Amino acid sequence: MSLQVARRGSGPDLVLLHGWGMNPGVWSGLPAHLTRGYRQHRIALPGHAGSPIGPGAQELAGWASACLAAAPDRALWVGWSLGGLVSLAAALQAPQRVRALILITTSPCFTRRADWPSAMPIGTLDQFQANLLADPAGTLERFLALQVRGSDAALPTLRWLRWEIRRHPAPNADALAAGLRLLRESDLRALLSRLVPDSLWLFGGRDTLVPAALGEHIAGLAARARVRVIAGSGHAPFLSHPDATSEAIGDFLAEAGS
Repeated sequence: MSLQVARRGSGPDLVLLHGWGMNPGVWSGLPAHLTRGYRQHRIALPGHAGSPIGPGAQELAGWASACLAAAPDRALWVGWSLGGLVSLAAALQAPQRVRALILITTSPCFTRRADWPSAMPIGTLDQFQANLLADPAGTLERFLALQVRGSDAALPTLRWLRWEIRRHPAPNADALAAGLRLLRESDLRALLSRLVPDSLWLFGGRDTLVPAALGEHIAGLAARARVRVIAGSGHAPFLSHPDATSEAIGDFLAEAGS
């Protein structure tokens, strides 16, 4: 399976993985100075923005393998939400391929467990799964609204996301369902102690999908992890709070030497 990749710029390689139901166009919202000097590889996740869904779409390892096949031999990886989960799986699968990880509002386990209380109630994703079958377009629209709920810049961020989605091919319905299952069922917590690359975990202070309180647990699971919370942000801090996001990423890259 060969995923769609938009490449631009020159310099060290930078892989960018978007979130569920989104597309690589969202990365146009990253501040230009953050990507200047890098060779960007904006990969469309399986079944999104014209990428084939492929035979391994039911497994997180299959999504990670497909992205690794589309990525350069060694790069800095940035993943948002589901893209962050896939980036994390790729780094665990092929640590020599990942120089460092920047994980934006993502989690090794998106749904609440008895020993993981600061996460999304599993019923939220179950409801999305049911709604997706009945009303795919409406479900995506409601998910977009959740991306920005609580953010200081909710309305302009929502307009941006809507605009970017309409500029690219619609995601495949099977891929949307598979992505929700990955968010519902994946749990990489036990593997974080094996994570080799340095990682930055960015959380939104007002994120209703991936609560910032999860950050308190990450440092205890991954020794080389750094955690930053973007105050006032929802689920898309790189769009709603680009300056604070840029500062956090810049500090991490300086410290990690990436």
